[in-house]
Amino acid sequence: MNVLGIIASGAAALFITVVLAKGVRRTALRAGAAHEPGARPSRAGVVRRLGGTTVVLGVGAAAAAGTGLGAAGGSGRAVTGLLAGAAIVAALGLVHDVRPLGVPLRVAVQTAAATLAVCLAGLSPVAGVLAVIGIVAVTQAFALLDTSDGVLATVGTVTAAGLLTCAALDGRAGLALPPAVLLAGLIGFLLHNWHPARIRPGACGSLFTGFVLASSGALVLAEAPPERAAWIALPVLATVALADAALVLVSRRRAVRPLLQDCGDHITHRLRRLRVTVPGVAVVLGLWAGAAALTGTLVYAEVLHPAFALVPVTGSAAAVVALLRIPAYVAPPVTATRRPLTGTVRTGTSLRPGPKPVPAAPESPAPVAAEPARTTPGRPTVPPPPTGRPAVGLTADRS
Repeated sequence: MNVLGIIASGAAALFITVVLAKGVRRTALRAGAAHEPGARPSRAGVVRRLGGTTVVLGVGAAAAAGTGLGAAGGSGRAVTGLLAGAAIVAALGLVHDVRPLGVPLRVAVQTAAATLAVCLAGLSPVAGVLAVIGIVAVTQAFALLDTSDGVLATVGTVTAAGLLTCAALDGRAGLALPPAVLLAGLIGFLLHNWHPARIRPGACGSLFTGFVLASSGALVLAEAPPERAAWIALPVLATVALADAALVLVSRRRAVRPLLQDCGDHITHRLRRLRVTVPGVAVVLGLWAGAAALTGTLVYAEVLHPAFALVPVTGSAAAVVALLRIPAYVAPPVTATRRPLTGTVRTGTSLRPGPKPVPAAPESPAPVAAEPARTTPGRPTVPPPPTGRPAVGLTADRS
């Protein structure tokens, strides 16, 4: 395995991403400073959403250069197909950030990109169909993680580290190159995406990250030796993203809400309702992803029995059930029922005059017995209140 080539590609991805992210951050700050209260929305929000292009350019350029210089080894064709499909998905996300697109169109483009990557990787028809379905599902699941500062970059970094370790165990440079450069690029992006984030990955960065991780996992799974138990170890690496997607779908289904409309019901939103801070949410999900990645990697390395892969899956399912108990939707306001107007009676759809209500006679206040005055040495005597009125606000000075 060309270790030096992979290290050089990762360093290049880190440097390019940091430089580009810093430029985008400065542009967003200038656009936000020029915004005047009451005026039209500035370009700062759009620029922040385009922060994911820094990851795409940094990772894509470093991976393409590494492949051209031979760092991919004998898997150059498969890595080229992966990068081509990732570029298509990134372009889709960029267009969606500027002008939102429909779900059918996005799914169709993602399916086409996954098919291109699978075909260039040379997988069998059955394995190719399963790989396309898995790539589209995992890509969309990672795209849903962009709901809080630093969450997508943190979970993506941990997942990429797990895939890099699995690919390195088999000595396959081509399969280790994409997760290596993505790991470095996400670290550089996280420097500007940590709370308070100045830039966001947006649909461009989140779809690109999910596609590269899912495609890399599919390629590692396809070329893994039979004794590795990769079919159960590698899907565990995407536990957090899949758990968030399952939580959202189940929650919206139970609440009879649109499945494809964002309702603020992700894991990050529910943790925030438990008063977890924004950096704390990223740390919690990072630890969750780290536990799953460590378990999957140890199972892939044959250190643990494949049955241990069910531990993070079972724990994630229990976490989803617990998170479902946290209210995520605001109840609609209760509207008071209109009462008929005074002096009218409702008959059918019209109002006709009715008997006027007779005001109730005011109750006479109960006589209050006046407290006898007490004389304090050196102070005058307080006279009692007049008869017929209660003593309100008067207090006798007691020794």
